[in-house]
Amino acid sequence: MAEKSKINQLLAQFGYDKTRLMDILLSINEMQGFVGQEDMQNISDSLGISMAQVQETLSFYHFLSQKPRGKYNIYLDSSIIAFMNGREAVKEAFEKYCGISFGEVSDDGLFGLFNTSCIGMNDQEPAAIINDKVFTNLTPYRVMNLVEGMRAGKHIDDLVYEDYGNGNNSDPDVRAMVNNHIRKKSIILKNDYEPYSLLKSKLKDYSPEEVISEIEASNLRGRGGAGFPTGLKWRFGRRTEGKHRVIICNADEGEPGTFKDRVMLTEYQELVFEGMVVAAYATGADIGLLYLRYEYKYLLRFLNRKLAKMREDHFLGKNIAGVKDFNFDIRIQLGAGAYVCGEESALIESLEGKRGEPRDKPPFPVEKGYLGYPTIVNNVETLATAVKILHHGAEWYSNFGTKDSLGTKLLSISGDCRYPGIYEVEWGTSIREILAMSGADDVQAIQVGGPSGMLIGLKDINNLDNSELMKWYKPSGMMIAEKFFDRRLSYSDLPTGGSIIIFNNSRNLLREVVMNFMDFFIEESCGSCSTCRNMPLLMKNKLQKILDGHGIRKDIYDLLNWGKVLKASRCGLGQAAGNPILSSVFHFRHLYEQRIQSLTSFDSGFDLGKATATSSEFVNKKPAFHHF
Repeated sequence: MAEKSKINQLLAQFGYDKTRLMDILLSINEMQGFVGQEDMQNISDSLGISMAQVQETLSFYHFLSQKPRGKYNIYLDSSIIAFMNGREAVKEAFEKYCGISFGEVSDDGLFGLFNTSCIGMNDQEPAAIINDKVFTNLTPYRVMNLVEGMRAGKHIDDLVYEDYGNGNNSDPDVRAMVNNHIRKKSIILKNDYEPYSLLKSKLKDYSPEEVISEIEASNLRGRGGAGFPTGLKWRFGRRTEGKHRVIICNADEGEPGTFKDRVMLTEYQELVFEGMVVAAYATGADIGLLYLRYEYKYLLRFLNRKLAKMREDHFLGKNIAGVKDFNFDIRIQLGAGAYVCGEESALIESLEGKRGEPRDKPPFPVEKGYLGYPTIVNNVETLATAVKILHHGAEWYSNFGTKDSLGTKLLSISGDCRYPGIYEVEWGTSIREILAMSGADDVQAIQVGGPSGMLIGLKDINNLDNSELMKWYKPSGMMIAEKFFDRRLSYSDLPTGGSIIIFNNSRNLLREVVMNFMDFFIEESCGSCSTCRNMPLLMKNKLQKILDGHGIRKDIYDLLNWGKVLKASRCGLGQAAGNPILSSVFHFRHLYEQRIQSLTSFDSGFDLGKATATSSEFVNKKPAFHHF
């Protein structure tokens, strides 16, 4: 347990504010490796909240612990790309050299081995976080050397086995062996803009209403996946009365296969922060919060340094850029490991020091969000794009993309391709073009939008005899007559938050990919809704039955029916938890048909040998009876 005086210092540092409970728990966890019972009681007494409130927040997040962990805590990424690149051998090496299994802490307290969901490193897997430092491109040999170094008591910085990455990854406040892998630039990533130029010269020429009107004219839509019109959200926020208004930048990109925000925050953080300031000016906000996923904690010191420089240059604080009474500042809130916090209302709950459980809507955050104030939540990419639009103009922006989907989209491309990384493409780019530019061949399938998105294949759906399935499941915007690889990224055809994962014909789509995605949703459910808490596990077990050769035609329809039940979940993440199975049934039905043993509704999965195994074993061991 930490000394009570140290806990009290931490509490005082955060103003005995119960809404800063996340920061308090993270600080104690970092100081001693866990938050114990006495610590929780001290927090409860000092903040005037119940022990139950402290414990429910502490127990919700993956990187917080109520029990002591190791001196070196190793969190190994369990994303599908990690498995495709040798995770199993890396996992076995860690267990061999540490002498424990995953989920355990060594008796001497030196090592803790833990599985974790995607850490945003799909372009350089297998990867792990060890004491908040990211280790990429792991191999069993590298694991052996890492563990030897840890046993020798080396500092975590001295265990790095590759040069620090390119760009700001080599900055003294980052020092990460992470590479950006920016493969294609367009209007957002193009280095044609001096940071804060808008604040320096043009902001005074715009009224808040004119800023909103220009964003509305551009038809900029949210880049986090939902695609809500950004200008409309800003206008709602400005019109809603409140003592304070809040701008939140959602940097909790937990969707497996997505890492574009990581690169944006590493190389284009000024553009993102400037976007927050411009959004605050347009909406009249005075509170700014950037919610940074814990997996990107290695960027925290660097980002805070950038914010400090902005304050020095009067781009944050009071009377920003010489605009009277324009007062706004930004605080970075670190998450603690929870996929559901990517949903905006769950993110707000976490910002308030609670479990990251989605809220019922209405009211929407723009009406009643952070601490009850009108709150505008925008994605990292959205805010950066807004700056470029205001700098060049909405008419300029209309020259890119398609009629219904203007501008460009940042893609995180990984999997079976020669050039994984970040690609900025215009809306309207086809899947076939994406495969060509990323160096993919012998392609079997592509996961668009991460596990919550859609798994599509090369074949025309009409060749798969799916007419009866259309009654059960039809993906939004599906164009039935088209070849899937000729589909185009757009809000009217194939929308995406940015994740593109490619699988070649060597991959077992159902056993490897779909099962991995279902494990992810089971692990990351917040548990609030009974649908999301139960249905993904039932669907996974049903899929396992089919994979084991005991499935029948009715099992396929059960999966589709149960997927419909998930639509009753409170948030979009829960509603999408069955998508890995639903989209694979729709686009790869033949893989299911190959494994079912009966086209009837009769379940012939009974295994006589297995059912009688115990009695058979007894009979075989019983001494023979002899007649004399």
